[in-house]
Amino acid sequence: MRIDILTVLPELLESPFQHSIMQRAVQKGLLEIHFHNPRDYTTDKHNTVDDYQFGGGAGMVMKIEPIAACIEKLKAEREYDEIIYLTPDGERLNQPTANQLSLKENLMMLCGHYKGIDERIREHYITKDISIGDYVLSGGELAAAVLVDAIGRLLPGVLNDETSALFDSFQDNLLAPPVYTRPSEYNGWKVPEVLLSGHQAKIDEWRYEQALKRTEERRPDLLEE
Repeated sequence: MRIDILTVLPELLESPFQHSIMQRAVQKGLLEIHFHNPRDYTTDKHNTVDDYQFGGGAGMVMKIEPIAACIEKLKAEREYDEIIYLTPDGERLNQPTANQLSLKENLMMLCGHYKGIDERIREHYITKDISIGDYVLSGGELAAAVLVDAIGRLLPGVLNDETSALFDSFQDNLLAPPVYTRPSEYNGWKVPEVLLSGHQAKIDEWRYEQALKRTEERRPDLLEE
């Protein structure tokens, strides 16, 4: 998979992809991540990427020309399955969306800044608007990092045990059950006996029951869906 990220602050995104699972995905050649700075597509000596909004009001708006020029250049080089804008008013990111996007080949992500981007970019280029939550960040970079991580870990070969992702929270509209590791007893606190039984069918049943119970207690809305 190839992901191209348009951002005026590419340095903010360097660290998240240089460690742990994302680093492994890149090193294995399973994931390519490329940064593109709209400032490199400006035509004035100040490399201006923002301007005052028409109609007045507080906050600058990212200009249409440099973003459009960058998108057009990338689109001339390859076809994109989705061009995604990270924005608070997009559809809420969830596991099914991450699953769906992980099956794509080429994705482009646009990180907004200031008051947002010129709406014409959204009207003519963006195919999917995604939000990571009902709050506002200083820019779309952290949201892009979250989205790439959610997608990248699902790519075949990225996780050491590919079945691990199948049992993550939200995969079946359930939260993951409790997990334990050694020692089996600490400070008088014991691991549930069923997990030590070696009886896989009973363990699976216990895990399902615990997942259902945890979801009922913490996220009943998932069961309604």
